[in-house]
Amino acid sequence: MNPDNKIDFSMILASSVHDMKNSLGMLLNTLEDVFSQLPPELANQPQFATLQYEAERVNNDLIQLLGLYRLQNQELAPRVDEQYIHDFLEEQAARYEFLLRSRDIELEIDCEPDLIGYFDRELVAGILNNVLANAARYTKDKLILRATQDDPWLTIELEDNGRGYPENMLTAPGEILKGISFSTGSTSLGLYFSSNVAALHQQGDNKGHIELANGGSLGGGVFRICLP
Repeated sequence: MNPDNKIDFSMILASSVHDMKNSLGMLLNTLEDVFSQLPPELANQPQFATLQYEAERVNNDLIQLLGLYRLQNQELAPRVDEQYIHDFLEEQAARYEFLLRSRDIELEIDCEPDLIGYFDRELVAGILNNVLANAARYTKDKLILRATQDDPWLTIELEDNGRGYPENMLTAPGEILKGISFSTGSTSLGLYFSSNVAALHQQGDNKGHIELANGGSLGGGVFRICLP
């Protein structure tokens, strides 16, 4: 408590978010165990996929809120380690295998098997989980998760064959936390979080960033995170 005996509400809120995130993480793990033990005719029910999707979405939101709180208080520092990119992408995609299968969405991973990158695994996984959850909602039936190396940049991108991003998102993907889209329910929190996390990765004069585009090989939205 502060010396003037006032409650630090932001700290209490952050602590509560942390507890909710942990509880929801345990719930998601339990759901995966339950689904894995169900016979296929029950496990493929769309209601189960919706349950997993909504729980993942709330969990991602809580992770982003906690991350932004730590960022604001200068408590969020990246722990950069060597990563095997193909394994990393497969790990993230596996979290959505059940959901994508239930919606007849094909996910292709396009990455050299020996590609290596350097970044904070947990933070970048948080970004990909958010964009995968959104892409599963907006794509028609196809996703490509791709990683390429073009020195000094490692680029990880997710393409879909949906309608693409709105024009206001394309022009300033990291500066769009200005309101809520009541047509989609989007607060842009995920993109704001992604932009700030990417920027934490620096090497020399190069700073990580995100990009949005429409088109690509599937004709829909393209999300990119570029890390030095």
